[in-house]
Amino acid sequence: MSYVLNRAIRGRSLPMLKLPTGRARILIWLLLLWFLILIVRALYLQGLNTDFLRQKGDARYSRMIELTAHRGMITDRNGEPLAISTPVESVWVSPKDFEITPERIRQLGRILEMSESDVKSRFTHSQSDFVYLKRQVPPETAARVMQIDAPGVFLQREYRRYYPAGEVVAHLLGFTGVDDNGQEGLELTYQDWLSGKPGSRHVIKDRLGHIVEDVESIRAPQDGHNLALSIDRKIQYLAYRELKAAVIAHKAKAGAIVVLDAKTGEILALANLPAYNPNNRAKLNRNSTRNRAVTDTFEPGSTMKPFTAAAVLESGKFTPETTVQTAPGTFTIGSATIHDAHPNGVLTVTQVIQKSSNIGAAKMALSLEPETLWNAFDRFGFGQPPHAGFPGEASGRLRPYKSWRPIEQATMAYGHGISVSLLQLARAYMVFAGDGEIRPVSLLKVDVPLAGAKVIAAKTSLAVRSMLELVVLPGGTAPRAQVMGYRAAGKTGTAHKEENGHYSSDRYIASFVGLAPASNPRLIVAVMIDEPSNGQYYGGTVAAPVFSQVMSGALRLLSVPPDAPTGNILPLENAPEVKEVV
Repeated sequence: MSYVLNRAIRGRSLPMLKLPTGRARILIWLLLLWFLILIVRALYLQGLNTDFLRQKGDARYSRMIELTAHRGMITDRNGEPLAISTPVESVWVSPKDFEITPERIRQLGRILEMSESDVKSRFTHSQSDFVYLKRQVPPETAARVMQIDAPGVFLQREYRRYYPAGEVVAHLLGFTGVDDNGQEGLELTYQDWLSGKPGSRHVIKDRLGHIVEDVESIRAPQDGHNLALSIDRKIQYLAYRELKAAVIAHKAKAGAIVVLDAKTGEILALANLPAYNPNNRAKLNRNSTRNRAVTDTFEPGSTMKPFTAAAVLESGKFTPETTVQTAPGTFTIGSATIHDAHPNGVLTVTQVIQKSSNIGAAKMALSLEPETLWNAFDRFGFGQPPHAGFPGEASGRLRPYKSWRPIEQATMAYGHGISVSLLQLARAYMVFAGDGEIRPVSLLKVDVPLAGAKVIAAKTSLAVRSMLELVVLPGGTAPRAQVMGYRAAGKTGTAHKEENGHYSSDRYIASFVGLAPASNPRLIVAVMIDEPSNGQYYGGTVAAPVFSQVMSGALRLLSVPPDAPTGNILPLENAPEVKEVV
């Protein structure tokens, strides 16, 4: 029966599936059109527009590597390094090529001194193909990282700034950030000069990030230029050491010192306290990073009196021997009264400076028209930035003379009602170190000194310098400023600090500005001690000894010939201190 049925089925013709003719033709044409589009697209990409495929290939294997430019070195005037860039490695990862495992996370965290959660977050919280794990690690640490079996972890060569002198020159140099760009100080001011321009290189890398072919150098890096400062590293260290000793001994809040070359205007040393270590900036604060000698201002006190004396001598109304009545030790102007620390009676102009008489200075100033005195102070550079090339230089305060009241004109004669920076004050003393000229100051080494401006007559300059010599001898306010083997000259300052519009009764700024050798001045040293609080606060006892030590050492370092016998220092025990306060 089944045999008969099978024969019957095989004998029949089975129906065939067949598309209508119209639909078949449409399908064939669509397939032909699709193949034609593919052929045209292939011809277009491979023959006419090859950039697309090249870009896709380059994205997988070709890399443009930036070649870091080496930052220029900062040196002192003798070529001693003050700031150098050392090579370091930065560890980065490509998250898509890195397989996160607990063991790899632990290894990376241990070597890079990072927590495991911090390491893991770098991968999971970034959508980028380039993520830094840690920047500027030592070469030996970087080598340990690369020993880990961790595809997708790479190194990038960078540079880290190192400051051999540490805190001694910190306020002057400033520092750079993690990208080796200047953030503070001269590093910031001369960023373009020091930084150079990075280059680039075209390479082919395999999937593990290894360079398998160096295709070409697109742009060679241009290294930064070196920068030679006017600073003498030995004098800088000497100035910092003596300033620090004084701040500690007198339990002062802060201090600053400037050493100027009187012949060229170059700044040979500039230091501040408190200081910081630019090589370890983990705990920086604004109080320790301020360059007080340049950016902060203070009332100079009696260090202004020589300029008042110079102004009245220039007017022709006074000579060094002209007398001024200072008795009975007080001088009332309107509702205000000026005091002298010691009643002196009749004093010559020379003695007004030697004894630091406030009344004598006030009476001399009041003998001049306000405009005349203002013009004199303006020529000395007060109220103007010193233009040394440091960011944030203070210009101080010298109010317009039209707004002066008599009491204000009188107090400005001895340094109240006017503010200056320490660098500004040191520069002004140039007029007494030379023939009445004031030169531009410079933080860069200069081959040919810039021309100075004539401010006062050479005769006036010499007369005031002679007065300043008497200040450092017994009978003056600063016998502790004497320098063995050299004739010194200078002026003390002791001023109450201004707080909330009033003068504090127990907070002072002690200062001293001087020059040596007095016969032919080579150096100017200015010292400021802020809030000495260990029982002594006069400029002659707090700041003058710093001047003496720094000036003595600096002159010998520069091999300046002595202009006095080695036994020229008169005994201090026989020289009672002449106190001053304003």
